[in-house]
Amino acid sequence: MELWLDTAEVTAIREIAAWGVLRGVTTNPTLIGSAGAPFRQRLKEICSIVEGPVCGEVLATETDEMLSQGRELAAIAPNLVVKLPITPAGLAACTQLRSEGIQTNLTLCFSVNQAILVAEADATYVSPFLGRVDDTGNDGTALLAEIIEAYRTQGYPTKVLAASLRSAQHVADAARLGADVATMPESVFRALVKHPLTDIGLRRFLDDWKASGLSFDEA
Repeated sequence: MELWLDTAEVTAIREIAAWGVLRGVTTNPTLIGSAGAPFRQRLKEICSIVEGPVCGEVLATETDEMLSQGRELAAIAPNLVVKLPITPAGLAACTQLRSEGIQTNLTLCFSVNQAILVAEADATYVSPFLGRVDDTGNDGTALLAEIIEAYRTQGYPTKVLAASLRSAQHVADAARLGADVATMPESVFRALVKHPLTDIGLRRFLDDWKASGLSFDEA
């Protein structure tokens, strides 16, 4: 399972990319707006930092305008993936863009039926929103499991991108269920590496080494 960041903050992207484990980035108009950066300029900057896919979302609701914006976004960089909403217009735009060789991510998925339509439209990715499903009192992880099962049964090539992940447990669940990608905010990404026993063990090793009186060169 690939680990992606859901952000438009280049400082965070650069730092976590330096860990060697970041495989892609998802953004949306809200995130880019919060970053206070020009839309296409920020996407171009992110694409230059990350070798893997970078998802940039259209700002249109009608098919023709989605197609126009999608083509402009795809021209930013070879790794730019066009995000589209799961609406009739979005599905139509996805089908056309895919026929032109443009990668797509159909976002805001909240049901297996929507995921089936996305796969039939030949989308590169489908993005079920686990956290937002949880917010409604339902089980986002259960939805993810159902979508993965349906895709495997039908042999759909569309990749399942688990989104709206609120915790490290969400990430672990996505991996256990077989999601292709997990995208998460910076806070959740940083939480993946943290464990109190790691901190305790590291501190103990360093204290023992200091007590030995040896130096690194003598080891």
